[in-house]
Amino acid sequence: MHNALRIHKELLEKWRKAMDLVGPGPIEHHFEDAKQAVDHLNATGNWIDLGSGAGFPGFALAAYHPKAHVLLVESRQKRAQFLKRVISQSGLKNIELFHGRSEDIKSTFDGVISRAYKQPLAYLKDAKRLSSPNARTVLLLGGHNYFAPPLSWNLLEDWQYSISTGQRRRLVLCESMEQDK
Repeated sequence: MHNALRIHKELLEKWRKAMDLVGPGPIEHHFEDAKQAVDHLNATGNWIDLGSGAGFPGFALAAYHPKAHVLLVESRQKRAQFLKRVISQSGLKNIELFHGRSEDIKSTFDGVISRAYKQPLAYLKDAKRLSSPNARTVLLLGGHNYFAPPLSWNLLEDWQYSISTGQRRRLVLCESMEQDK
């Protein structure tokens, strides 16, 4: 495991209950899921992780893709405090936090990712607003959830993977068609 993610895991174990970060039980599968979700992205440029919560998948994106700069977005105070602590202790230089709502962000990004931000169509609407031309948007879904992007989106990749808990996950990678922005 990447050293920054080891620090993330230690802090998550310490603060998970006090800050309502993840549910009960083991946490390894969260890290495994995040790694698999970002593994093949070849992410570069500016990326945004909407609704970062406990830091998934944004920390994995920053750790495994040092040429990407990742902005974590979290509106909840407790979770934002946790994310600040992890950023400061992780040693990662390509990650920062925006404590607020995504609607307040005026910049655009080369990539948009989220694990549990909003329902897919609402997420795509926000992703389109935050996307630079040719940006990639990653939707992370439960493995059995069927989802076809609307016609205003170009499907680049759709694949399923499993994590050690037996859960199936699905990643849909797409880009907004420029004329619809």
